[in-house]
Amino acid sequence: MPNVPVPEAGRSSPTVERITFAGSDWVPNNQQHPVILYRGALSTEERDLSGAFEALFRRNGWPPQWRDGVYGFHHYHLEGHEVLGVSGGSARLLIGGPGGREVTVRAGDAVLLPAGTGHMKLSAEPGFLVVGAYPPGQSGDIIRQAPDGGQRARLAALPYPDSDPVLGVPQPED
Repeated sequence: MPNVPVPEAGRSSPTVERITFAGSDWVPNNQQHPVILYRGALSTEERDLSGAFEALFRRNGWPPQWRDGVYGFHHYHLEGHEVLGVSGGSARLLIGGPGGREVTVRAGDAVLLPAGTGHMKLSAEPGFLVVGAYPPGQSGDIIRQAPDGGQRARLAALPYPDSDPVLGVPQPED
């Protein structure tokens, strides 16, 4: 059995869904790493869900960078893998660029978007809020056009962290 991350003691495991995308129109997506949806990553009974996501991401080596929504236009990041912790409300997102997959996210869910993965907000209820985090030394640049050869090379070379932002570091096998 391969090493897999396990949830922190006292926390139940979220439902995890992995989605892979080929390139879409001008959006490169990421063929090396899937988008990961964590349904119920944190309990909505948390008093400060934004603070709880920030603490979770920080503990797992993904320093939180901002609290806000998701842009309502197609974009992707070349400079960082991004995790979004939904700390308020719900929204419909389009993942994978034009022709991608529509997903609904709710408070308590998290979404891991590997660099190059297109995403945008289609609609949101009032109070929709996310916490955004990136691995150390990475950031969420906003790209809205097809990457050139140099950008594709940077995307392919961007390191992927060993630590999962929600589940943590893989545990050694017994």
